[in-house]
Amino acid sequence: MLKKLFSASALMLLSLVSFCQIFDPVTWSFGYKTTGDNQYELVFTADIEKGSHIYAMHISEGGPIPTSFTFFPDDSYILVDSTFEFTKPEVKLDEAFGFKVGTLSNKAEFRQKITGNKPTFIVKGEVNFMACNNTTCSPPKSVEFKINITQSSSQTSAVKPANINEKPVIRGNRGLLGFFLLSMLAGFAGILTPCVFPMIPMTVAFFTRGSENRSKSILKAVIFGISIILIYSLLGIIVSLTSAGAGFANALSTHWIPNILFFILFIVFSASFFGAFEIILPNSWVSGADSKVDKGGMLAAFFMGLTTVIVSFSCTGPIVGALLVEAASGDVLRPSIGMFGFGLAFALPFTIFALFPSILSKMPRSGGWLNSVKIVLGFIMLAFSMKFLSTIDGVYSLGLISRDPFIAIWIVISILLGLYLLGKIKFSHDSDLTHISPFRLFLVISVFTFATYLFTGLFGAPLKAISALLPSQETSWFAEKQNITISAPSPNQSLQTIPFGSVLCSEPKYGDKFSLPYGLKGYFEYEQGLACAKESGKPVLIDFKGHACANCKLMEAKVWSDPEVLQRLRDNFVIVSLYADDRTSLPENEWKISAVDGKQKKTIGKVNEDIEISKYKTNALPLYIITDHEGNPLNEPMPANFNISEYKRWLDEGVKLFNEK
Repeated sequence: MLKKLFSASALMLLSLVSFCQIFDPVTWSFGYKTTGDNQYELVFTADIEKGSHIYAMHISEGGPIPTSFTFFPDDSYILVDSTFEFTKPEVKLDEAFGFKVGTLSNKAEFRQKITGNKPTFIVKGEVNFMACNNTTCSPPKSVEFKINITQSSSQTSAVKPANINEKPVIRGNRGLLGFFLLSMLAGFAGILTPCVFPMIPMTVAFFTRGSENRSKSILKAVIFGISIILIYSLLGIIVSLTSAGAGFANALSTHWIPNILFFILFIVFSASFFGAFEIILPNSWVSGADSKVDKGGMLAAFFMGLTTVIVSFSCTGPIVGALLVEAASGDVLRPSIGMFGFGLAFALPFTIFALFPSILSKMPRSGGWLNSVKIVLGFIMLAFSMKFLSTIDGVYSLGLISRDPFIAIWIVISILLGLYLLGKIKFSHDSDLTHISPFRLFLVISVFTFATYLFTGLFGAPLKAISALLPSQETSWFAEKQNITISAPSPNQSLQTIPFGSVLCSEPKYGDKFSLPYGLKGYFEYEQGLACAKESGKPVLIDFKGHACANCKLMEAKVWSDPEVLQRLRDNFVIVSLYADDRTSLPENEWKISAVDGKQKKTIGKVNEDIEISKYKTNALPLYIITDHEGNPLNEPMPANFNISEYKRWLDEGVKLFNEK
């Protein structure tokens, strides 16, 4: 029984770790070269990480997956012969298959000759391949490509890049790694709560009983730690499995019911941390698991872990809950990875002290400092409770909590926290503060500095560092009363005044509910925006965004605020900003039948989300798409990308392709 439990635990841990390290060593880029009148060569280039390889196009039956190319039917061009390997494969014996196979490493180039029937056309298709290294292989993978071809008046040997450079998992991996580290930080914070920290000595005492058998003690401590990780990971796996459907995560993070529940939960927990009352879980929950511990044996270590999780939940509940809501609004793996990271960090100190009980003597004892940690967490929870109300306000267009009151409340909370740390405010279980330690003084300085930073936000400062947590800047009193936006300067620039954008073709529909940042003008309804673009002769920039989308706010604060980006947005595009999470009800004559599921979409957000899914095959937020007047993408859509130079190049590429069309 114990062996099976340990094997299953190890297998689940290895699976979760593998999620964090997705093997995808190949980056594809696509282009073409002109070889004569209406004659072209499509160029497919694979950049392969060192130590990895893909397979040649012609592999004997029973071997690995060969690299192959499929072209979607189109009468704009004719394929000439077959796709061929421009880079010669290296043929060598593959011990796994028992015969020689061709492989391509480092950089591999494939080509396909075509004859064009039109001066301008697009070649679409996909490449299918498998990548391997000495220890592992990726599953067979397909990458779609789209190559815009424009007839040139003279022959050229230069390869012209297409509008895609495909390696979709890179940005996601960085996001997953960052979220994993954030989750670990939350797990370490959970250790310092008053429900958890005092349990460490009791846990160590459990594992030191019968310590004459050192190997058994070590095994029990390891099982205890793995049990905690598995229990928290199981929560994440459940959320991962149930949030896989398009739109579910959006509903979870934006619907008023979960947001109200979490607002109440955070208020209740902050009041409890301030000493108003004690949150106690039902005795049966704890005693049921605790009774199994008394029976001893290796299985007792598992139930000791379960007891630890249950008892600690009265302090870690809001942290875990907020982490799961944040995780569910992103990649489907985020809840599993987030809870694995939280459980790993949470279990680590318990396990280390259980393995090396002598370290316990060097640990600080529970006391007044622990109550101070509890009070600080109470202030933090009180501040973060506002985010859930702000989400409801934005998504349902209530207009009750604008940016300025939100910032003002955070300023007050920060000042009160600073006064508490100075000893000017006391709570019921606090010890007398006879002196201020250097660390406490550092916290005081940090808190009051943060309050000063927040204060500048009342006068129009963008507060980029925390923009993802705040209501959008266009709800600010400063933005409403002043016909300017102060943009962030580059290192060699001073603050600049950016005027309102160009004149629109017509009054924007829903203009009373939504607005664009930095004085930009645009539309908030898909068809109206396309119509104006056609009338003005400009390309369209579609901005799929959300009231509760943190990266949307960060993109506007860190990228759109750049003067050169603003100039491009204002002068070169008709901006169509579509909120995919807005829950404003539409009149019946504006309901839309979904092209995806056939259901009626009755809110602004549902209509916009359906447009994104049906036309652009994703529901990611934010998503920026440069299109022609029919809504066809001109280059690859751009997700959140905080590299200003890359974003400017992408905008310029879209304009260039529009002008060439």
